[in-house]
Amino acid sequence: MTSVPHHYDTAPLVHTDVLVLDYLAALWAASEDLEPGLRDELMATVADYIAMRRTSAADPIEDPQLILHRLGPPESLAAAARRGRVPAHLRRPALPAPAPPAGPAPSGHLEYAGIALLTVGSVVLPVICPLAGLLLVSGSPRWSPAQKTAAWVLTALPALLTFVLVLGALAFGGGPEVLVLGYLAMVAGAVIAGLSLLPGLTARRRY
Repeated sequence: MTSVPHHYDTAPLVHTDVLVLDYLAALWAASEDLEPGLRDELMATVADYIAMRRTSAADPIEDPQLILHRLGPPESLAAAARRGRVPAHLRRPALPAPAPPAGPAPSGHLEYAGIALLTVGSVVLPVICPLAGLLLVSGSPRWSPAQKTAAWVLTALPALLTFVLVLGALAFGGGPEVLVLGYLAMVAGAVIAGLSLLPGLTARRRY
């Protein structure tokens, strides 16, 4: 009987089991034409499979003859390895990808600053502060795209209306009340946009 190199008995096999040792010896002989690295991999994979089936916690198989029957003839395994195909029953399940390391949870300071710029800031600088607030809101994962779009519309429409009113006042000689109306419209739009986003600060984050 051809002896199997000693380094393949690292798997927890029962060495007195003549059937298993004979099978491994036959596989070693059948795969002699394989590239050494591939031959070593085939032998180790089969040995590990036999050990796994005998020691499986879920469904152990004590009869080695049944395990060898499931493996199939050694010549078939060698031929499959020669073709570059590992038999399906010998394939090991792929290990799950490691979870990325959890980084520190981002604070909500930027989100609060965005809403503050939309509400309080719009009173001081009706155009600049709401724009800065919308940029902060757009970069946050707390709100859905629809919520962000609504905030932009609520803020931009009054600003556009004010621009039209100012042009009309300049063209047709409107009074200062037009500017006041435009200012109130811009402030109201930005404040409403900020208030509509406020519940998102207490909702669960979508990271």
